[in-house]
Amino acid sequence: MEDKFTAIVAADDLCPCLRGFDEGEALASVNGALALRPKIEGIVDQIWADGFDGIWFMGIGGTWASCLQAEVHMRGKSRLPVFAENAAEFLTTGNRRFTEKSVVVLSSVSGNTKEMVALVDRVHEIGGKVFSFIDTPGSILTQADKQDYLIVAEKNEQLKFFMVCNYLMYKNGEFPDYAAYNAEMEASLARDLVDVEILSDAWAFEYARKKAAEIQARPDLPHYFIGSGNQYGATYSYGMCYWEEQLWIRTKSVSCQEFFHGMQEIIVRDTPVTLFMGEDEQRPLAERVARFLPRVCGNYTIIDTKQFALPGISPQYRGTISHLVMHGVNNRVNAYLELFLRHPMSIRRYYRQFDY
Repeated sequence: MEDKFTAIVAADDLCPCLRGFDEGEALASVNGALALRPKIEGIVDQIWADGFDGIWFMGIGGTWASCLQAEVHMRGKSRLPVFAENAAEFLTTGNRRFTEKSVVVLSSVSGNTKEMVALVDRVHEIGGKVFSFIDTPGSILTQADKQDYLIVAEKNEQLKFFMVCNYLMYKNGEFPDYAAYNAEMEASLARDLVDVEILSDAWAFEYARKKAAEIQARPDLPHYFIGSGNQYGATYSYGMCYWEEQLWIRTKSVSCQEFFHGMQEIIVRDTPVTLFMGEDEQRPLAERVARFLPRVCGNYTIIDTKQFALPGISPQYRGTISHLVMHGVNNRVNAYLELFLRHPMSIRRYYRQFDY
């Protein structure tokens, strides 16, 4: 006789069911991050008053990907000296442009990642300041000697980084519609992102089922992810942090602009490729890849955030949140890959399992 667990799994295999999705929690999470705006503005006001010669977004792994997204978000919009730096590279190579007047913005889920703890100590040795978003209360990085400015709040790392970016640009006279922008986000973003997950669930179910079959048939063949702009950070972190670290699937990530200078030559009829298309300034780079893929590949997928309505968000603002939309779609894919591969995403072979 079939046991209860087997029956549930078998049923889940047959149709999409918003597996692992809690609508109330998702709404509360995004709205909770948006509600941090007064705290973020107060800290940025203090940083601004003290003066700075650079704002440095620093991270490692997935947080490094979020730093890339923050930097590219500001690069074409602001004259402020804003940089993205990998924490491990900074610890080994340093950067002569970083001084006692520099400010690091970072995020950590655990609050105890080795590279990030060492980074904070190095920054303080130089005399710079640290502004941190930490998910875990009572962790090492929440200690008073580790922080100059601290907000403890779970999840939504990219959203919190962009809130810092947007207010910096407002302070610098580069975001005159800051108030209108935030009014739209606070009224509509959480609901829209929840609807993205609901609307993409059936598609994600079929995509995950197809990919699971491919992966089981050819576990040696990497899946290729391509993206640009704020989607490149999404591409990089999704391939590395989710498919590789959490699902143990081989991947390679590349930017749209670099796709035509290497990866282009190894794409053939059955190569598994997924293109992330956002709506920021670098969308034309993704459109070029989208035009090319059908000419040489029969196993490509294009995920385009433009397909989602996002009621309440003005067209000119959509590009600033397209990476969050993509994250919502990928959440649904993850839920079903975990199911079809029978691989809990919480387990690790090596990461934090022993010293290395």
